[in-house]
Amino acid sequence: MNGPERKYVGPTMDLLRSESMQLVQLIIPIETAHRTITFLGDLGLFQFKDLNAEKSPFQRTYATQIKRCGEMACKLRFFKEQMTKAGLSPSTRSVARVDFNLDDLEVKFAEFEAELLEIKANSGKLQCANSELVEYKLVLQKAGEFFYSAQNKAAAWQREVEAHHICEGSIDSPLLLEQEISIDPSKQVKLGFISGLVPREKSMAFEKIIFRATRGNVFLKQALVEDCVSDPVLGEKSLLQIQKNAFVIFFSGERVKNKILKICDAFGANRYPFIDDLGKQYQMITEVSGRLLELKTTTDAGLLHQINLLQTIGYEFEQWSHLVKREKSIYHTLNMLSFDVTKKCLVAEGWCPVFATDQIQHALKQATFESNSQIGAIFQVLHTKESPPTYFRANKFTVAFQEIVDAYGNQKLGDIMVMTFGGRYVIMMMALFSIYTGLIYNEFFLSLLNYLGPLPMNVLTLPAGVLLQRAWLRCGPLTHLVWILRGMDPKWHGARSELSFLNSLKMKMSILLGVAQMNLGIILSYSNATFFGNNLNIWYQFVPQMIFLNSLFGYLSLLIIVKCCMGSQADLYHVMIYMFLSPTDDLGENQLFAGQKMLQLLLALVSIPWMLFPKPFLLKKQHQERHQGQSYTLLHNIDEDSPESEGPHHDPLGHVEFEFSEVFVHQLIHTIEFVLGAVSNTASYLRLWALSLAHSELSSVFYEKVLLLAWGQQCCYPSHWCNRIIFATVGVLLVMETLSAFLHAPRLHWVEFQNKFYEEDGYKFYPFSFALLPEEDA
Repeated sequence: MNGPERKYVGPTMDLLRSESMQLVQLIIPIETAHRTITFLGDLGLFQFKDLNAEKSPFQRTYATQIKRCGEMACKLRFFKEQMTKAGLSPSTRSVARVDFNLDDLEVKFAEFEAELLEIKANSGKLQCANSELVEYKLVLQKAGEFFYSAQNKAAAWQREVEAHHICEGSIDSPLLLEQEISIDPSKQVKLGFISGLVPREKSMAFEKIIFRATRGNVFLKQALVEDCVSDPVLGEKSLLQIQKNAFVIFFSGERVKNKILKICDAFGANRYPFIDDLGKQYQMITEVSGRLLELKTTTDAGLLHQINLLQTIGYEFEQWSHLVKREKSIYHTLNMLSFDVTKKCLVAEGWCPVFATDQIQHALKQATFESNSQIGAIFQVLHTKESPPTYFRANKFTVAFQEIVDAYGNQKLGDIMVMTFGGRYVIMMMALFSIYTGLIYNEFFLSLLNYLGPLPMNVLTLPAGVLLQRAWLRCGPLTHLVWILRGMDPKWHGARSELSFLNSLKMKMSILLGVAQMNLGIILSYSNATFFGNNLNIWYQFVPQMIFLNSLFGYLSLLIIVKCCMGSQADLYHVMIYMFLSPTDDLGENQLFAGQKMLQLLLALVSIPWMLFPKPFLLKKQHQERHQGQSYTLLHNIDEDSPESEGPHHDPLGHVEFEFSEVFVHQLIHTIEFVLGAVSNTASYLRLWALSLAHSELSSVFYEKVLLLAWGQQCCYPSHWCNRIIFATVGVLLVMETLSAFLHAPRLHWVEFQNKFYEEDGYKFYPFSFALLPEEDA
């Protein structure tokens, strides 16, 4: 529909036809603009047009407010990140509409952010200090053990030397002695030492580099640290704890010391001071342990304060997030409005449904009242030739089906769980029709379901026509209806000819369903032509298409029904093939009236030029009459989907230049597509036959080779039986087969059905609505 001038006399078709749309202009005083947009966002029935498309985002009026909202959104993301790290989640209470001041909220966010950053910084410092003290305590313990062991060995060696009265030292003398055996203590060499921790994975390379750099003039002792520790140098960036080794390096000379210090820095070895006095070592360990307890108390207090603060934020987080997104979307919408000449009002243009006129006007009045403004907003309808957006009102049941139609040519994949929940009613309808299919085939898990009893005839020996004739004579009308609705007779189950019978039955049913649905699509094209007042499409598209389709495949469907009811033995393939190869041959028992075969071929052949030639010439004639003043037909009565409107060329006077060649080529393509599509689409519906047959055979294989064999095994445990049932029924027959069926169903609707009437040349109605705001703010 184009513009509000188009009127359709008839019942409303919410499911079949888009809502009547109108282009509206709003003149809003500046003081009520924000509240007006807020009420329109709550209503969610107005799609704004961007009147400032030539301006960049930074040149628009409310760019500063959008930037502030973006900064507040960044703060909210920071709050959520901190809550996630602390193991907290935002409150899920409902978001109520609350009026707030953006400046006050911005100040509150800044205070919370500053406090969290301070807590974070203090926590990082405390964590680094705690890691340093833990490492220092480990160094004191490991190095102390080494010094204590060395001193004990030195004392034992000293006693041994004194016992043997040895006066001079040996190369095997211990490194440390409480009293050096020397006559001149001033000539004694004083050794220095460095202690610390090095990552265990680097310890071997660390020892080799130390040895090579000092040419072996050092003594290095390492000890494994059992517990993993965090590196204080990395601070809170290092969430993983690593394994380390404690080391003590003895050296002599400043040059060697400088080399060792540089190597320690290169390998990330943390150095800590150490005293070889045992008494002071115990004192230092006690002091470090006390400081660790104090740090733990301080850290726990800070963590408790952080959790309380984050809980306070989390209680209001969802509401704040929703409000910030609302404000940002409001200012984005205000940037689409333009100023009037007085610079005191904002002008908005957009689309809305006709039925929403009163609701929008009420929202404008309510915004004016709450803003205490003396001047109200002006609502006026604009008359335009622009194509309006398409809007279908859908409920939670029909929305999934509408999304399938909208996805035609624009397929998008999303999260599988979201798709499954959104299509829950589609899955429910599929389940109901699956149950119905099981009832008409009288089967349940491939088992006989004989709930109405067998027919009084022997369906396995009598032809179908004879069977129906005898049954019709013996039974009353009520029994006839029961037999029609009951589906396939249970006697076919397990019969030798079951497969051939079902094969033929399903193939014929697929053709009947396909021809019926294609006829429905052509009938819907007639509905479109009537709605838009396009008589050309009625007489030169709908009529020849119906004649062509039914003169060939409608006749085939009629033969299928007649053969089923009358018991005819005619070969349908032979009839359809030789209709074209030998049009003069007699149809025999399949002939309905004299000259039927020639008439059908004549109608099919005449309908092709009927679709091709008249319409382009009539369009050209209408165009010439319109611009010569001989015809005053309203513009909206012309087919807007016709080739004339697909690629118009405008001259300086505003006239539309008519390209006859383009129109004719377009009509030629459309005719060829329909003629070839009538054949290919009918054949495409045979996929229903193939899917049904494959599903039946797959079910039979699982039933006989999986379930029955498992039931017959003596060692089969109940758990094994249940696993096989779940795998065969749920995993294959339900999941895989359901996805396969759903894959082919949209294809038949999109390609074989909708191409008869669905143009897909519009665009979707996207109203400004707070309910459609994204979950994550960009």
